[in-house]
Amino acid sequence: MQWQCLRFDQLTTDQLYDIMKLRVDVFVVEQHCPYPELDGHDKAQDVHHLIAYDKGTLMAYLRLLPAGTTYDCVSIGRVITAEAARGKGMGNNLLTQGLAYAEQLWPGQDIEIGAQSHLQSYYGRFGFEPSSDEYLEDGIPHIDMRLTKNPAAA
Repeated sequence: MQWQCLRFDQLTTDQLYDIMKLRVDVFVVEQHCPYPELDGHDKAQDVHHLIAYDKGTLMAYLRLLPAGTTYDCVSIGRVITAEAARGKGMGNNLLTQGLAYAEQLWPGQDIEIGAQSHLQSYYGRFGFEPSSDEYLEDGIPHIDMRLTKNPAAA
């Protein structure tokens, strides 16, 4: 597996195409959720894209966003694995890699996510705790969750 964490301007056109295709295939088509997938955050300053390729195929992706982009703290979003990678631990590896890159980019900062509600216990295994009530986003139940890096300061 080849991992890379790149800013938008560092992505090749092929990588960008692969990312957009995977996100649309899963979030729009597979989840039957027509919504504006291209939200303007991909190109925002200091946003990073974590990608994992295996034999030339994009298998996993997530987006790392600095504080103030979508939440008041650092955020991880668009967490996704290709269908062929599911059930093989790729999601755990992706999130572990994403958390490590977030720590490298923004040391010691809390991380907020907007998680699909059915994944609350999954993200809880990584230390995320609910920080909002459940809400509907694009017709799918979600909950905000926060990973607090310095609980004593919270």
